[in-house]
Amino acid sequence: MAPRSELQTLLEALVGEGGHVYFQPPETIRMEYPCIVYKRDTAQTKRADNLLYGNMKRYQLIVMDHSPDSAIPDKVAELPMCTFDRNFSADNLNHDVFNLFF
Repeated sequence: MAPRSELQTLLEALVGEGGHVYFQPPETIRMEYPCIVYKRDTAQTKRADNLLYGNMKRYQLIVMDHSPDSAIPDKVAELPMCTFDRNFSADNLNHDVFNLFF
């Protein structure tokens, strides 16, 4: 399992210069866009003979951008073990939601 710091670095590379990445941001933070907001969502645990042999953490990623044609969601969608969940618009921002096992 890769530590979360590796995921942070990977996501920062995807948003590129001028983008931001936030992990579980508090309500008081003023976010800048475009950005990726992510949080731990669940985990997939596999056992055999009462022993743990696999545990993968799943993160929910939300790409937020003013542009509906942003390239960031396409980059996120190319990540291994990543699935697109939904898209919605709120507060003049486009939101693309993904689930990523990392």
